[in-house]
Amino acid sequence: MSPVSPRARWVAATATAATAAAGAVLLSTGTAEAGTISGTLYRDPGTAAARWVAANPNDSRAAVIRDRIASQPSSRWLSNFNLSTIGSEVSSYVAAANAAGQIPVLTAYAIPNRDCGGASAGGAPDLNQYQTWINGVAGGLGNRTVIVILEPDSTALQTCLSASEKTARDQALATATRTLKAANPNARVYLDAGHSTWNSAAEQATRLIAAGVASADGFYTNVSNFNGTSAEVNYGKAIIGVLNGRGVTGKHQVVDTSRNGGASGDWCGDDNTDRRIGTYPTTATGDADVDAYLWVKPPGEADGCRYAAGSFQPDLAYSLASSAPNPPSTPPSSPSTTPSSSPSASVSPSTPAGAGCTAVLTVASQWQGGFQATVKVTAGSRATSGWVVSWTLAGGQSINQVWNGTLTVSGSTATVRNVSWNGSLEPGRSAEFGLTASGSAGTPTLTCTAA
Repeated sequence: MSPVSPRARWVAATATAATAAAGAVLLSTGTAEAGTISGTLYRDPGTAAARWVAANPNDSRAAVIRDRIASQPSSRWLSNFNLSTIGSEVSSYVAAANAAGQIPVLTAYAIPNRDCGGASAGGAPDLNQYQTWINGVAGGLGNRTVIVILEPDSTALQTCLSASEKTARDQALATATRTLKAANPNARVYLDAGHSTWNSAAEQATRLIAAGVASADGFYTNVSNFNGTSAEVNYGKAIIGVLNGRGVTGKHQVVDTSRNGGASGDWCGDDNTDRRIGTYPTTATGDADVDAYLWVKPPGEADGCRYAAGSFQPDLAYSLASSAPNPPSTPPSSPSTTPSSSPSASVSPSTPAGAGCTAVLTVASQWQGGFQATVKVTAGSRATSGWVVSWTLAGGQSINQVWNGTLTVSGSTATVRNVSWNGSLEPGRSAEFGLTASGSAGTPTLTCTAA
């Protein structure tokens, strides 16, 4: 997963003053609901947070981590340099997201000399092998919308590179961008722009141009950092303004909001209890310049100053989530793709809504010995304060994991109840929970009961 905790987070920059000098602190210029992306972001049931919750159901921190972190979409980090497996890793992940009708977010993190040898050192041994690795990533992207966060800190942090090494890296990033876009024209590729308290907007725009942002969809800011969303958006608008002035137009921003709901300041979050998760991931940003608010750095994964970089630490996750608001009960935007119509996707029958609720189970993906499914719960003609969905397990079936709901099993009957934040539904509104299970999927008949 993500070992990101770059030394760049130590940088105490003067970007605010430099940005103002460039005339770059701008007000919102668009009224669109979002930028250029619409759809529901992929909720991976196999994240480190979800695995920890499944393995520790009786831990006092589990419910908070489950409801406010494990239930949410976050980026899948491609940080292990392995030429033989990268293609299958990407294609499997993208296929699962496509089957669920959701948008996957991938963070490619294997540039040579990454993090300038800091806590997240590693990556490809040289740029030739890096390009081979990128080719493997590109080959697994499919043909639907996928978001690629390309190489955090690769342009903002270059203090360890000579002039010729900077040029070579910039060329590698530009080639990588073109390779990814050529493999999947629907891929949205974003380059590193540091954050609002690092390089000035003018300097960062210069670096982005050198790294080939003209071929990309835009840039991202605040990865693994804690700066407030408004500051990052204004910084992004400043960069866009400079890019426009230099003839590089049509670029957009994404912002990492995974840990920016509390204090800012020193980059490392391993020991800081004033951090909080920020805006929940969404493509409905309300700003035409901002394509998405993403959880690029998965909440609860360490920065490397106290724990191993990228390791999931439940105390960090709980600290981030314990006083945060609950997420919305329904996704803020509608899927831009539909579940696969192949035999791997099937839809269960459901009971009529009436004044109660309906529940529809859709099998998103199957593999030998198991499957992943989502269940959409929709209120009937009156509001609900809670809901319960039950069904009979087929022979040999067992539920391995449930997210966005609380599971109980009695004999062959599986029952899932709402969690604290998704039980109250207005008439006709929906909530969703997901599950993974062993055995064949089938099409069980679900019963939904509303409170």
